[in-house]
Amino acid sequence: MYRIGLIIPTLERSGAEKQLTILATHLPRHGFQPEVLVLTRTGPYEQRLREAGIAVHLLNKRLKADPLCWWRLRQKLRGGRYDLVHTWLFAANSYGRLAAASLRLRPLVATERCADHWKGPLHFQLDRLLLRYTDRIVVNSRGVLEFYRDRVGIPEEKMVVIPNALPDEERPAFVSRRAKRAELGLCDEHLVVGFVGRLWPQKRVRDLIWACDIVRNIKPQIRLVIIGDGPLREELQQYARDVGMGERTLFLGHRNDVPELLAALDVLVLPSEYEGMPNCVLEAMAAGLPVVATAIPGTREVVRDGITGYLVPVGDRAQMAKRINQLLDDPALRRRMGDAGRTLVRSQFTVERMVSAHVRLYTELLQQGARGLPAWQKAYEPEGQRELSVRPVPAGGIRAALL
Repeated sequence: MYRIGLIIPTLERSGAEKQLTILATHLPRHGFQPEVLVLTRTGPYEQRLREAGIAVHLLNKRLKADPLCWWRLRQKLRGGRYDLVHTWLFAANSYGRLAAASLRLRPLVATERCADHWKGPLHFQLDRLLLRYTDRIVVNSRGVLEFYRDRVGIPEEKMVVIPNALPDEERPAFVSRRAKRAELGLCDEHLVVGFVGRLWPQKRVRDLIWACDIVRNIKPQIRLVIIGDGPLREELQQYARDVGMGERTLFLGHRNDVPELLAALDVLVLPSEYEGMPNCVLEAMAAGLPVVATAIPGTREVVRDGITGYLVPVGDRAQMAKRINQLLDDPALRRRMGDAGRTLVRSQFTVERMVSAHVRLYTELLQQGARGLPAWQKAYEPEGQRELSVRPVPAGGIRAALL
């Protein structure tokens, strides 16, 4: 039985947190015992993990550069006797790998979930520094692999692509389209465009509102449903009012019934500037919806242009409006693309494929690194020798990157 330590900043309702929860709750228990270490705060996924019998440890990170949290994490890793440590997202990749490396804990796996254009030189410097302590980096799309290969200089052979998964229980059963629309104050005659995601600059929701306003001049029955929340909510609500879409746009905030809400839509649109592999697109395709999305790495691997939906250039609002209008004009086209998307998700993005890929990776690393012994037994130097001292980034480097 191998003990696996999964480290992540939060357990809020977001893509990486969802995939970690799917992995942890589906790892075969005859071979793996996962535990989740949360840096900053828990969230909705904590209950699902605990119901599956998985321990969740909160480390109460208070600051972006928090040495006390790092020390608590290090002590937890020392006492947890994990055979393999797997970190998720930048903060956990940084704190987790530094703590594990200081104890010589191997194998050590990191995860990058997105083509992180927000990162600056210091973030990349830290990524490169920590690479020497990392056995493998899991990415969820070829686009993310190419970003970290070309922008950061991580060797391609150091990375492994494991796409996201959509659990069977999250693939919608029959939902009354009419009833769900009535719940939202919509009727059969409305043409409903949807968005699911965080209201954040990366998502470029303004582009979608503008495109729907263009379509409104042709199809006044258009309605826009925005599912999700974030710091730009009030600003986007005001923008919708300013362009004349205020009464035609529903801001629903966070919802626990996203699969059911998808039944009320005709088209899903994702106008993001960058992504990794967007879960909302998988969910929409599983629900039989065509998708209009920006032609960015990661999304291009899910949305097949002209087959399961349409791809448009980032920021090209006119092209987005054209494709939305084209789909709203043609119910048969929507059904054909929706059926193709459903088939693709059911065959390529299953939990079984995602979990099996992680099991193969973990097993390979454990067998290579530990020669059949639990990794914690090889985590420390022989008696009389000191633990590894991690050499810091030049003055202010790590602190500045974490800030």
